[in-house]
Order: sequence, then structure tokens, then C-alpha cells
Amino acid sequence: MKIKFKKLDHVQVCIPIGEEERARNFYCNILGLQELERPKSIQNIAGFWLKIADISLHIGTENTEGISKRHPAFVVEDSILIKKYLIDKGVRIQEEQEIPGINRFSFYDPWNNRIELIEKTPNFL
Repeated sequence: MKIKFKKLDHVQVCIPIGEEERARNFYCNILGLQELERPKSIQNIAGFWLKIADISLHIGTENTEGISKRHPAFVVEDSILIKKYLIDKGVRIQEEQEIPGINRFSFYDPWNNRIELIEKTPNFL
């Protein structure tokens, strides 16, 4: 199977828990980026999204120990088939918080790098 990558959707970077206001000051006031409203289904999760060029920069929070949440996210076609293909190949899959109108999941390469794949459905926002 050849995975049809369409474009980069977003990149997530992480900050320490409790540093959101300091990060907003840096990214919005110093860098001049515009904050985006996140879908209601994930507004209770710490962090925020920014518009940067034609993609989003997601600012997440995390403990400094353990596997990082940092990752790129790619828009793909046929996400359900890709997920089945990767599972069949023994690739570790991680289900993600539901966002209405988006089929999404992450997978890990053999070195624990997380990569998210997303496919927007016709009823997205």
C-alpha cells in the first residue's frame, strides 16, 4: 500500500505544565502569531493552537519525563485503510481524542517518534 500524504497540517511543540500564559505572551505578543479557537471537544485539554503560515502550530503541555507529545501531523487520504495497514504490519497505533469531522490516529516509529495522520471529513467545522 502506498500512503497518500497530501500536506503537513500542524506541528506540536510542548511547554511545561502551567506555562500557557508565558507561552501565549511569547508566541502571540513577541512572534505576532494569531491564536486559533480549538474544537470544543478538546478545549478542556491544556494548551492552545496558533496560525503560522498555512499550517497550525499546536502548543501542548507535558511533564518533562516520559514519551513526548511533540509530533508532526499529516493530512492523508484513506485514513481508515492506512490504520488497518499499519496495524497489520505490527506498527504501534495510538487512538487520539475525538474531534468531530476528523478521522485521526497516531503511530510510532521504531524509535518512539510519534506521527499523527488526519483526514478531514465533509462535516468538519
